[in-house]
Amino acid sequence: MALQGKFETGEFAIIAEMEPPKGVNVAATVSHAKRVKDRVAAFLIPEMSHAVMRMSALGAAMLLERDGMETVMQMCCRDRNRLALQGDLLAAAACRVRNIAVVDGEDASYGDHHQARAVHDVSLLELLHVMQTLQSGRDMSGVELDGTPNFLVGSTTHAGAKGRSAEIEVEQMTQRAEAGARFFITPPLFDLELIRPFLRRVDRERTIILPTVLLLKSLGMARYIERNMPHIAIPPETIDRIQKAGDKARECVRIAVELTAGIKAEGFKGVVLSTLGWEHKLPDIVEGI
Repeated sequence: MALQGKFETGEFAIIAEMEPPKGVNVAATVSHAKRVKDRVAAFLIPEMSHAVMRMSALGAAMLLERDGMETVMQMCCRDRNRLALQGDLLAAAACRVRNIAVVDGEDASYGDHHQARAVHDVSLLELLHVMQTLQSGRDMSGVELDGTPNFLVGSTTHAGAKGRSAEIEVEQMTQRAEAGARFFITPPLFDLELIRPFLRRVDRERTIILPTVLLLKSLGMARYIERNMPHIAIPPETIDRIQKAGDKARECVRIAVELTAGIKAEGFKGVVLSTLGWEHKLPDIVEGI
């Protein structure tokens, strides 16, 4: 497992987000991943992020793992009950998907199926405990498994999100760590100063925090995020920089590269690169890094 090895040795780990396709044509997804597979530790496969219906994370992860590319598969509490969650975890382990990131999932009202009903049979913290139970050789009912999975488990933290309490985030992260989470992925960060109050309260050597670098696509996208997504802060100078650039898409790539370099210099153990459908820009980012 390349990702776990990098975490253990302290080598900076680049994780590239790869959205599953909305359909059965997987050619572009696999092609984009292959272009950078030798320069990233793993690919994060979201589970219907923003509540938009796509191919399942399990399906997409299996496709990449089949071609020798390591993945981090999201498990989402929103869409499945405890039977389906356990079944998918066993299927993932059997198909060599070893890295799992547990998430709550956005409310279905944000997506493209507004009538969908969220499940939330188990909470995020409960699902982390479920994974520990499976790895001990039994299911939630105490029945012994024929073969035991072994996962590298991660989750999320709101550390660095605008308006969030550092104390509350540390407490929540501690609970998730005690339930088995080994690494934590933050929301998109454009200003590292926002996460410093949180960092002062955690053991940086023992805590694997992976900031997310979101590739902006345009000036309009940057302005929309700043105005409508209160948990993400984009500095005015970043928006001004994009506005003044002749080639705005190229400037957005430069910003992502510089943010990643700053995260690496700050001593983080890795980064998650999120391109929101612009996976064709991943080579430009990882080459710049």
